[in-house]
Amino acid sequence: MSPAEQAATQERIALAKAGNSEAWGELYREHAPAIFRFCRRAMPTREDAEDATMDIFIKVRQKLSQYDATRPFSAWLYTVAANHCWDLLRRRKLRQDLETGEVENMPLEHPDPGQLTQLIEKRTGQEVRRALDKLPARSRMALVLRYYSDMSYDDIAATLGVRRTFVGVVLLRARHQLREILEGQGGASLAAGGAS
Repeated sequence: MSPAEQAATQERIALAKAGNSEAWGELYREHAPAIFRFCRRAMPTREDAEDATMDIFIKVRQKLSQYDATRPFSAWLYTVAANHCWDLLRRRKLRQDLETGEVENMPLEHPDPGQLTQLIEKRTGQEVRRALDKLPARSRMALVLRYYSDMSYDDIAATLGVRRTFVGVVLLRARHQLREILEGQGGASLAAGGAS
């Protein structure tokens, strides 16, 4: 984002804080598509993503006075979105024993990031989304936070409510599972194991 765009966003935020509904509408139009895409990757269905996006913007409007202008607005917005989606997933009890299971049972080989990137590039967005949907909730959320929102391990740990050291384990497992699904291996077993 250029300095001029940042200044324009900060001006809209100041106006929106003061109750200017037109400035709020501009902020919404500017950021809602990206937040919807984030929610679509994090949530199981399109309807869930649409509902989450609306709820997030209601929350953001109510908490706009708490926004710290020294941080990029989009980073704050993604943090609110990530926390909201994770809370929804937690409340629905989509967290599974598998996600916090035995670390010893996890394969230790590190999936080659280049190999996973190549697999993803060969697939359509819909195929990647379906593969993400087959992952356990925490794994899916960790991947979305890291690779689509570019969050740090510390921010992911805070959002998911786990120790920072566990974030690497979750991401390693998630990349491995995603690679297996995209390669056509393990998709059925994950779908069966992840459906409870």
